[in-house]
Amino acid sequence: MHQLSQRFYFDAAHTLNRASRPAEEADSSKRIHGHTYWAELMLEGEPDPRTGMVVDLGLVRQHIEQLRKQLDHAFLDELPGLGVPTLENLCSHILAQLQAALPALVAVRVWRDSTGDGCTLRRMP
Repeated sequence: MHQLSQRFYFDAAHTLNRASRPAEEADSSKRIHGHTYWAELMLEGEPDPRTGMVVDLGLVRQHIEQLRKQLDHAFLDELPGLGVPTLENLCSHILAQLQAALPALVAVRVWRDSTGDGCTLRRMP
């Protein structure tokens, strides 16, 4: 079984109600603020004997670019279908948006280098 990956980034703003944190720590999250997010798609399968590829990465990049246009420089609080703009929901959203077009997609990772936070969602077989 081979696993391919493709990374991309997007810059986006959001707010977050962090009620579980002390007020002095949670207040900055309630204000609109932005991050550079990185996302990585993991695709898995056996290479096609004719092409030698699990999936054509050019095709993967085309689908990423369509999704990236929705995410880049967006206000995530207003993104239809996302819900609360957390790393967990970003992983779920990306997977939901791409899994029909990319059936070999088995996992999505989203992270922010600036804060060291990240989340990985693996699709259940």
